[in-house]
Amino acid sequence: MKRLSALFLTLALGTALSAQAQAPAAAPAGPSKIAVIAFQAAVSQTNEFQRNFADLQKKYDPKRQQIQALSTEVENLEKQLQAQGDKLSDAERASKAKTLEDKQKQAKRDLEDAQNDFQQEIQQLFGGVASKVGEVLVTYAQQQGFTLVVDGSENQQQSPLVLYASPSTDITRAVIDAYNVKSGVPAPPAQPAAAAPAKPAAKAPAAR
Repeated sequence: MKRLSALFLTLALGTALSAQAQAPAAAPAGPSKIAVIAFQAAVSQTNEFQRNFADLQKKYDPKRQQIQALSTEVENLEKQLQAQGDKLSDAERASKAKTLEDKQKQAKRDLEDAQNDFQQEIQQLFGGVASKVGEVLVTYAQQQGFTLVVDGSENQQQSPLVLYASPSTDITRAVIDAYNVKSGVPAPPAQPAAAAPAKPAAKAPAAR
């Protein structure tokens, strides 16, 4: 996600500045004025992103519940097989072990598919908001007379690496507020913490 945030920031700034590149740029007067922004945080903390992210979680909640139910079924089948293993015939044990293995594979496949689909939609959501936040960032920086804005996101792996920045140079909150005003999206209500995705149960014991 951090690499994506840097990519979306670059694309957003490039789009916002492309129109201005047509006209000759005036030489800046006075010393350079530098600002730092945690761009990923700026995007993810906007009212629009938080509202859309909450909607996305609701969209995937039925799937999460389905996976949880299947995981519980796998756990119950595993307990039954372990408890009744000595009392079953070889054929019965093999049949139950095969059923359990099929359920485990299904649970793993469903979980992976849901995670992949969710991740893709998150990237699309982040990218859509990031491009618009980038435009607001450019406008804000120009209005405030900044000649350079550096992405100081935590654990930013791409250069430039920010080792120190005075709090007075951090414009993250200001850009978030400016974007919220422009988007007109009110702050969403607080959401309860999402439950962690269920993990598939352990592999079934091999039939004797």
